[in-house]
Amino acid sequence: MERKSMKLLFVMLVCFALTIPAVNVNAAVTSNETGTHDGYDYEFWKDSGGSGSMTLNSGGTFSAEWNNVNNILFRKGKKFDETQTHQEIGNISINYGANYQPNGNSYLTVYGWTVDPLVEYYIVDSWGDWRPPGGTAKGTVTVDGGTYDIYETTRTNQPSIIGTATFQQYWSVRRSKRTSGTISVSEHFKAWESLGMEMGNMYEVALTVEGYQSSGSADVYSNTLTIGGGSGGDGEDGNTTRVEAEDMTKSGQYTGNISSPFNGVGLYANNDSVKYTQYFANGTHSFSLRGASNNSNMARVDLKIGGETKGTFYYGGNNPAVYTIDNVSHGTGDQEIELVVTSDDDTWDALIDYLEIH
Repeated sequence: MERKSMKLLFVMLVCFALTIPAVNVNAAVTSNETGTHDGYDYEFWKDSGGSGSMTLNSGGTFSAEWNNVNNILFRKGKKFDETQTHQEIGNISINYGANYQPNGNSYLTVYGWTVDPLVEYYIVDSWGDWRPPGGTAKGTVTVDGGTYDIYETTRTNQPSIIGTATFQQYWSVRRSKRTSGTISVSEHFKAWESLGMEMGNMYEVALTVEGYQSSGSADVYSNTLTIGGGSGGDGEDGNTTRVEAEDMTKSGQYTGNISSPFNGVGLYANNDSVKYTQYFANGTHSFSLRGASNNSNMARVDLKIGGETKGTFYYGGNNPAVYTIDNVSHGTGDQEIELVVTSDDDTWDALIDYLEIH
């Protein structure tokens, strides 16, 4: 009798556990905080007034809301130890996408600081009611399919990473707004230095949403920071750009993240896909996709660039493998890359890890 009761209790506990709804582990940050999350450093900073909330999602992605703030910053990227210049760290680029809805003054920007000298810097791709920072442009840099005006301003006795201080601000502000693409961060650093704007040792580089005397929201659905590799952000000159599948935008009925046999994405039916926007200076590259089938049947994933099918990746088993499509001709500038299933016959699922562009 006692054994039967124990068994019944166990079954009841299992049934109860199965009926508990999934808990959202991506807790919101609502007060000043720094930390690391899923391989990225993050920071929430707000001065007095208003309210804000930051939800930390996978990789570099996050969402943000703010209401009637004076000044607030949400960011996810990389913090450094202040001992190396950007040249010593290596080429820095960010591939991103965001649903950005500011109401008032706001910036969608790459943001960070250097020390010795103390510099606060912005590479602004979009903004709210007001295009920052005002004043006279010092020069321009044309990169990633657009032209940016370069500015330098001085902040006197203002908050900084070392407390209240006087420091320079460096700005690159895109002439036409965009909310997705590649930002070749190091190219802006080089352009500033060519104009006599000295950079110090690196403290931080981060994709950032800033609100100033405003309200708004943003969903940063893609944010991949790459350190090392070639300049220009598209795998030129023998270098390689890698983008993780889970950092791309998911679409389709069943597409979802997986944790085995690697951290990646599963494509389970026709039209399941992941996509993102990549900037290309040149019109020919090779593409390598690491992936697997979920069984011994052949899985197939099509490569589309700018809406055109350029080839197919094949995976004949559940051991991860890399399949390469060489010498693909494609458009230049910002191009949408899509990895999509189109030949599903209900006998296999495609599991994908990362895409490399050579």
